[in-house]
Amino acid sequence: MPVRVETFDSLDAAASALRSTRSARFFGGGTLLMRAANHGDQSFDTLIRARDPSFRHIRSESEGVSIGAGVTMKEIIAHRDLSFLIPAAQAVGGPAVRNMATVGGNLYANSPYGDLAVALLVLGARIEFVGQGGRGVEIEEFMRDRDRHQGSIVRAVVVPRPRDPSSFRFVKVSRVKPKGISLLTIATYLPQSGGRIRGARVAYGAMGPRPLRATAVERLLDGQYLDSATIERAAAAACDGIEPRTDSLASSWYRREVVGIHLKRLLTGDRR
Repeated sequence: MPVRVETFDSLDAAASALRSTRSARFFGGGTLLMRAANHGDQSFDTLIRARDPSFRHIRSESEGVSIGAGVTMKEIIAHRDLSFLIPAAQAVGGPAVRNMATVGGNLYANSPYGDLAVALLVLGARIEFVGQGGRGVEIEEFMRDRDRHQGSIVRAVVVPRPRDPSSFRFVKVSRVKPKGISLLTIATYLPQSGGRIRGARVAYGAMGPRPLRATAVERLLDGQYLDSATIERAAAAACDGIEPRTDSLASSWYRREVVGIHLKRLLTGDRR
């Protein structure tokens, strides 16, 4: 089936065109969408693009950094205000993929893809949509209701900047390095006050259909010193309340067995 491409000068016009039909998809970087088209996906016959400059902005704000949904992983890596996101952006495929893959597309990528989205979740980003002014939704709400937003276009993601960059850590586990698909991804944000963790956040990727919070681990870490005893308890509870997915890369059993090992390594700073 032939696929038609429609290009608009503004995001608002692109959003209007997208809402007018169920058989269109918004084209950002195309790393997953073009593969679907090449494999004969019959669910869409139109690709909608936008040339709107605001789709590619990176702007510092009082709340953090506003990143246009059309910004690529390569652009994140190159921008000094986004240095804290480099480990997550670098985890997305190889150079050719990072040159095309966008922030907005990563938010909608199903597991085992969506490595950057795990980092955005743990940092408490806010998602802004075209046509909603300055309003947006917290990323947890977006992830919970992501299917409901399939017909919307993300304009930008506002990411709080960590006061202490070392409080944010990220690791991607894959069988093929450096650009293999994720067996699992772990991101932690552990700001401290007086030596104790305050407001612990831990998120996983490839452990479910979309990125998720490890709330049992967060409860164990919050208010504690990040010492060996606390890390051991967190690693032991790494999968509490979570049923990992089974796919062609790994079984649920395997993910359950190894997630605690990799969480412990991340918390201790072991980069193996």
